[in-house]
Amino acid sequence: MDGTKPVMESTTEENQEEREESKGCFECCIKCLGGVPYASLVATILCFSGVALFCGCGHVALTGTLTMLENHFSQITTDHATLTIVIQTMQYVIYGIASFFFVYGIILLAEGFYTTSAVKKELQSQFKTTVCGRCITATFVFLTYILGLAFLGIFGFSAIPVFLFYNMWTTCAAMKSPIANITDPDSICVDVRQYGIIPWNATPGKACGSTLGDICSTSEFYLSFHLYIVACAGAGATLIALLIYMMATTYNYAVLKFMSHGGRRSTKFSESY
Repeated sequence: MDGTKPVMESTTEENQEEREESKGCFECCIKCLGGVPYASLVATILCFSGVALFCGCGHVALTGTLTMLENHFSQITTDHATLTIVIQTMQYVIYGIASFFFVYGIILLAEGFYTTSAVKKELQSQFKTTVCGRCITATFVFLTYILGLAFLGIFGFSAIPVFLFYNMWTTCAAMKSPIANITDPDSICVDVRQYGIIPWNATPGKACGSTLGDICSTSEFYLSFHLYIVACAGAGATLIALLIYMMATTYNYAVLKFMSHGGRRSTKFSESY
């Protein structure tokens, strides 16, 4: 009986090899697609798109805003010197955000591939995950959570210029509307000093009547307004991507930790399902 065991094992291995070789292209593709972390893939595409919109549109919108303020609301350079420094600093921060999220998105996608493959092989008892691997996954969960909170603040902050430009646009639209029946258009003004953008001693600091209408008709105002809207939408898309990342990495980490304690389930735990 003992002498037949090696023969039976070798025959089983040969049969498995023959079945693997007999698999067609379709079966191989299905097996490869089964290891794709679809949640991380969708989050990466959404993250790259959102960061590109936020950084690109935000950078151009800040430049247009500064040009509009210099031409119409603060014609003395010293009055808006602080604002110029703030805008330039924000543009440098945008460069950093774009570079960081490009690298971080690729790392998270690679970690998603690794974790999904580890979960599948763990379920098939092909190997055991290490403590180091689980710690790396937990670190990404924590970092993604912190970045999600940070981008929640960025998303709220990016809505402020949209609100300011929208108020200005509605004022111009109301002034041009025949239904409003405004007898004295010069009494309708927009004072940007009240928002704290420029100091109170800035001249002229406000625009009224026809001057305000001319400002709303400039390309700087029109382009900056719509770019701020797109930048805000991009920040929202990035926030959603970070939430997807966080859910996927948290789920995979929980499964790996469960399996490391000896748990075995027949269901395939993976973010690709």
